[in-house]
Amino acid sequence: MRAFTLSDFDFDLPPELVAQHPADERSASRLLDGTAAEPVDRIFRDLPTLLRAGDLLVFNDTRVVKARLFGEKPTGGKLELLVERVLQGQEVVAHMKVSKKPPVGTTLAMTGGFDATLLGRWPEEDGALFRLRFESPAGEDPYALMARCGHVPLPPYITHDDSAEDESRYQTVFARVPGAVAAPTAALHFDPPLLDALEARGVQRANVTLHVGAGTFQPVKTEVIAEHQMHAERYEVPLATQQAIAECKARGGRIVAVGTTTVRTLESWAKSGEAAGDTRIFITPGFVFAHVDLLVTNFHLPKSTLMMLVSALAGHDHVMALYAHAIRERYRFFSYGDAMLLQRTLPC
Repeated sequence: MRAFTLSDFDFDLPPELVAQHPADERSASRLLDGTAAEPVDRIFRDLPTLLRAGDLLVFNDTRVVKARLFGEKPTGGKLELLVERVLQGQEVVAHMKVSKKPPVGTTLAMTGGFDATLLGRWPEEDGALFRLRFESPAGEDPYALMARCGHVPLPPYITHDDSAEDESRYQTVFARVPGAVAAPTAALHFDPPLLDALEARGVQRANVTLHVGAGTFQPVKTEVIAEHQMHAERYEVPLATQQAIAECKARGGRIVAVGTTTVRTLESWAKSGEAAGDTRIFITPGFVFAHVDLLVTNFHLPKSTLMMLVSALAGHDHVMALYAHAIRERYRFFSYGDAMLLQRTLPC
């Protein structure tokens, strides 16, 4: 098999193709059908015509929390927290943006009238993240504090401040389990009429949960891709979903993953045998998929782990040709952009 390097997943993207706002209607986004040799330009609400009765759509039902919080040190220096994970009690794990890191034990005054005490690094003394304890006069838990005081954690390539539009549209219509700092963006295109049309088609639905972390936006910095260290994310495959997958395979249906986070969840379960836990799975060309037959996905950043994942599923050359077509046809890219449908090919 060909030995891929980071440069193999690069492409030139005109900056004006980076979508800054969602489409007026969720299912009115464009859909690039990449399941055949030649691409076909469609609208996302055409998806039911591309699926069959008995297929199973698997969604990630994570809910984006308003994880961006602002505050200041006792010295008056400004800081920003991005909460990556809520631990037991009042403790959280967060990224910290500040000119000079405060010492352990420092109490930070957060905008909204609560305190955050720095307890140390996480997961170890030299970890990249910080462990903090939130305390408020009303005794609110971290989720309540984020809901009241936080901001929508928009991706770094979206240049505007978060707004009411983002609070509504940077969230799926079926978001259920709070914990993500980035949306499972392929699922943003689904709205109730489209879900009804899929049900009428005989396409079934199931859910998994993977709490998307900020590491999804981290660039790969090593030319040898095997040297890249993946970030950890929490996942769960409920028993009902395990049963739905088994039944789908038994009747000859196809497993259609909605988003790369769903792929990572299903394949982590297959690889580890554990239906819940933390995953650092890194899917690159040559990976043998256990569950996923089709993938609904948005367009991804150059040189990203997600470019490697979709290339592993549908073939590197085919994916790069689809991206070249999307750029020529002025598709909209990244979180608020358009989508594509890919089919699994055998690794070569």
